[in-house]
Amino acid sequence: MKTSRFLLTLSAILFLTVELALSQTITTDELHKIGIAPSAERIEKDIQTLVDFGTRHTLSDTVSSTRGIGAARRWIKAEFERISEDCGGCLEVFYVSDVISGQRRIPDPVNIVNVVAIQRGTSDPNRFVMMSGDIDSRVSDPLDGVSDSPGANDNASGMAGTIEAARVLTKYEYPSSIMYVGLSGEEQGLFGGQILAEYALEKGWRIKAVLNNDMIGNIKGVNGVINNTTARVFSEGTRDVETEQEARVRRFTGGEVDSPSRNIARYVDKMADMYIPNLDVMMIYRLDRFGRGGHHRPFNAVGIPGVRIMETNENYVMQHQDLRMEDGIKYGDTIDGVDFDYAAKLTGLNAVTMAGMAWAPNPPVNVQIRGAVRPSTTLKWDALDAEQNPQLAGYKIYWRLTDSNQWEKSVFVPAGTTEHTLENVVIDNYLFGVASVSKEGFESPVVFPGAAGSFGE
Repeated sequence: MKTSRFLLTLSAILFLTVELALSQTITTDELHKIGIAPSAERIEKDIQTLVDFGTRHTLSDTVSSTRGIGAARRWIKAEFERISEDCGGCLEVFYVSDVISGQRRIPDPVNIVNVVAIQRGTSDPNRFVMMSGDIDSRVSDPLDGVSDSPGANDNASGMAGTIEAARVLTKYEYPSSIMYVGLSGEEQGLFGGQILAEYALEKGWRIKAVLNNDMIGNIKGVNGVINNTTARVFSEGTRDVETEQEARVRRFTGGEVDSPSRNIARYVDKMADMYIPNLDVMMIYRLDRFGRGGHHRPFNAVGIPGVRIMETNENYVMQHQDLRMEDGIKYGDTIDGVDFDYAAKLTGLNAVTMAGMAWAPNPPVNVQIRGAVRPSTTLKWDALDAEQNPQLAGYKIYWRLTDSNQWEKSVFVPAGTTEHTLENVVIDNYLFGVASVSKEGFESPVVFPGAAGSFGE
């Protein structure tokens, strides 16, 4: 009897402890812990596992349990499912796929399969922030699906970072949803992203940010530079879906460097400064590297904001190369070229960015501005849905000089306010935007007025 009473008491204590932990308010201080939580050791282990599949080429074996892209994607799905078990089933894990054929790099029909894991939000489950890595790899010949193609940095590093971010972030709950994704077919023409973007539109998902991680593990550039303290974020300047009428308006009102993707890049930069030790973000004002592409592009192409996060110094002898020694140079994307501490640092950057956005209210909707030939500037916006955004405390109106790359000044207004005038702030001299703010201090990305900066509903 005493033993039974003891067990009942112990169970009650444990229940109350869990209830207390869940009821405690999460503040922005938690982002400091999240930023350093990713494990370099776990990332190394996951990269090694992906490398050990021999090749993950889009055209490689899909039947084998030990080699090829089929085995790799099944392992990724199983890993997300294991993470879900650890958080009490908090992830929805599934494939999104389609058959592609008749393409320059996919001449015959191939099933392009993405792995998706969704952590649903508690009050706004149809709003998402997404982190992605690429499953596939390649060597010199883009049609060679047989040769060994370890793809350690390109892009097992981004895929391992996405899995590790899921391990870290599933320890918490959020008002909105977080999506962790392994995309396929990147090296063959960004087909995995295209398939998932179309699927998201069909489902009516409100994706507010895609964080595409493609090569986050190399610190030794082909230029001889060794650097583990910076990262690059690429973003489009104007929306790819901008209409002719919207372009005409933008010509007179501005917005060339204030697309939603560009303001996600500013958000990432701000999060690095605040929460990631010894990391400086370079915001590159370009969709991607010069003349090249990445898996955020298909999302941008349908109006979904997205950026590419990656290392600062690439090493081209490690990318898209047959494994060989030539003129004393070792070619090939092998695991000895990956710095796991650096990959963990960039994973932490993604994690704090996603947590910050998921804890924050929805970005402001229908932001408008007026102030021509006046000594003041007025911004207005629609009230956010109260049921979807119970954490809303108010809004911050931001402004900056037109040649500044980051928001400089701000003023807070409480929830219930949908219009505010900045007295003696001349509209001609600055760029403006509005962010939503939670009661705990989490902020959404800044939304530039009009179609040029809109994140949608």
